[in-house]
Amino acid sequence: MKYRYIIVVLLIVLSFVDASAQRSKQSRVVTPDTAQVVKDYMDSLVVLRRQLDSLHQVNAQLRTEVSDGRYFRLFAPATFYHSGANKQLSLFPQTGDEVTDAIDEAMMKLYMRRPDLVKNNESNLKDVGSLRDDVNTELTQKVDLVDMAAPLPEEPEAVPVAVVIQKPNFWKFKGDGYLQFLQNYVSNNWHKGGESNYSAVAAATLELNYNDKDKVLFENKLEMKLGFQTSSSDTIHKFKTNNDLLRLNSKLGLQAHKHWYYTLQLLAYTQFAKGLKANDPQTYSDFMSPFHLNLGVGMEYKVSAFNNRLTGSLNFLPLSFNFVYVDRDALTSSNGIEGNHHTREEFASQFTADLKWQIADQISWKSRFYANTSYHRSLIEWENQFELKVTKYISANLFLYPRFDDSNNWDEHLGYFQFQEWSSIGLTYSF
Repeated sequence: MKYRYIIVVLLIVLSFVDASAQRSKQSRVVTPDTAQVVKDYMDSLVVLRRQLDSLHQVNAQLRTEVSDGRYFRLFAPATFYHSGANKQLSLFPQTGDEVTDAIDEAMMKLYMRRPDLVKNNESNLKDVGSLRDDVNTELTQKVDLVDMAAPLPEEPEAVPVAVVIQKPNFWKFKGDGYLQFLQNYVSNNWHKGGESNYSAVAAATLELNYNDKDKVLFENKLEMKLGFQTSSSDTIHKFKTNNDLLRLNSKLGLQAHKHWYYTLQLLAYTQFAKGLKANDPQTYSDFMSPFHLNLGVGMEYKVSAFNNRLTGSLNFLPLSFNFVYVDRDALTSSNGIEGNHHTREEFASQFTADLKWQIADQISWKSRFYANTSYHRSLIEWENQFELKVTKYISANLFLYPRFDDSNNWDEHLGYFQFQEWSSIGLTYSF
């Protein structure tokens, strides 16, 4: 027991001596300037860092990148904590884990070597507010690590790019068609007379054109039209055709200058069915009776006016070859063929105008003027079709068709002039 009292007395004496030494030292220390304080503090951190490096070998948590709250005291503002002094002054110190003991030892060295940096203590912190008691407890946090990514390869400044060049398609296919009906009923006692009838007409136009936007132009147009009507006064025929056309027009052009082209044109046309008249058994025309084939060379002018609302072409063919074939023997003379022949050949001159004028968004006018003369006989046709778009799929049409042909028989009232007119409303479709 006596040794214990002696040790206690010695500790008390040492504490008084140490306190007096600290007071005398503080009285002798000159307050350093700010730059010197920062330098001294950073030197102390370097020393502590070297000591902490050795702790990495014993702390498995640090080696796996785990955060630890026990190191807070090393990097917080310098504060005097009791745990390190208790371990130094206690006869039977209670040691903790290796990390905590090393931190306490490091802090004690800071207290002894640089007491001027310690401006606060644990007691003051507890008076100000609660002091966390878990600063000596190991804090762990699970962190998912990813594989180390390889560095990106250096790419050259000019990266090659695969370029696909597609051959332009100079061909264009389009078309339109319609199916329209007309019904007219007249009672037997109608004061102006007349008779009831029904009529229908179907038409389709297909175009396949080639344009290389440079020199060559190749246009092909196929026109098909067929209409029927019934008449109660006709006791021979149940129905007759009132519109019948099968026509192919092909043009090969080589650009001469801007809108002008050197042109080779082929025109061929006939009809689908028999041509009949009311209460008359005679057939006035038929398929391949007649059949017209015309081949001509000349110049073509492409029309584009009124902001491209008026488009089309004008063909001047000073030299053309006409070929006419009539299959029925009874129809040869009415088509200008003499004797027992079925064909007629002749050279002629020709002019064709094919125009479309979009008068308004819903109103359009298609016009075709055709004139051919062999200087022995002449043929002039002027087709006019006015179309009113009611909706996208419904339209009304008015068709006016005057014609002059001196190869036909002379009529007492109209001579060689002929005329056809019809109007209808029905379905239409364009693509």
